[in-house]
Amino acid sequence: MRMLSWLADRFAWQAAEKTLDWDEEQEMAGDVENALVAFIQLEQKDVENRDSVFKKTLKQIKWQANKKGFRKIVLHSFAHLGSRESAPPEFAWDFLVALAERLRKTGYEVWITPFGYTCDITLSVGGAPIARVWKEI
Repeated sequence: MRMLSWLADRFAWQAAEKTLDWDEEQEMAGDVENALVAFIQLEQKDVENRDSVFKKTLKQIKWQANKKGFRKIVLHSFAHLGSRESAPPEFAWDFLVALAERLRKTGYEVWITPFGYTCDITLSVGGAPIARVWKEI
């Protein structure tokens, strides 16, 4: 799993182009302030190590969000953070949904950007070093 995350002053998204035949009901646009935004690439190797990857991802997201007291999280599936083989879409979707549910249980507001779509995005991030983090799990 690879994750590029920001402590965003503002993050807005709008579904642009459909890339997967995906039938799940989803919000196609959103706009949040003071949120951790995580671009996540789940890889084939993560399928075998799901529980460990899940726990480490959850811990990383909470750690970074709590650095600025952010209680809003946006999860964005991003299949091009590296050259490794991506996990199957069904695995990635289930992982993101489970991650969102777990974060909500601990008091976070969570959005998942439209899965199976490219998105037009607006991202505003301050200059603090902790505001931009790359993590490979």
